[in-house]
Amino acid sequence: MDWSYSCPHCELPLNPEGRVVLRAEHGERRFLAGLHPQPGNYSVELPPGEEMAQGTRWEFFCPVCDHSLVSELSDDLCELDLHCDGETHRVYFSRIAGEEATFVVSAEGMLKDYGIHTDRYLERMVHSKYKR
Repeated sequence: MDWSYSCPHCELPLNPEGRVVLRAEHGERRFLAGLHPQPGNYSVELPPGEEMAQGTRWEFFCPVCDHSLVSELSDDLCELDLHCDGETHRVYFSRIAGEEATFVVSAEGMLKDYGIHTDRYLERMVHSKYKR
């Protein structure tokens, strides 16, 4: 399956060569991180000597337009647009290092969730979807 990602703000591609490349920041540390494009695969490529300590909260930015990818849905989630099989979906993923929580959402609602920590967000996502 071919997963293509773009920034929800500038709409430019973020994984032209496989990994989803985002700018990561935590305190004074700032570098490009390569995320695996398959939802639910939590492998990350970091520059030599860099690490993301378990439990630390990272800010992710589009490396093209420099816009923060933190979601309005939750301060602990970031968002990207996923293009797959001719359709576009919104992907939310945890920005807490070591936390496995990813959600693929369409205009109609939740398509799939991945990871062992999704329960921390599901109630808030359902509430947000149906409150009016």
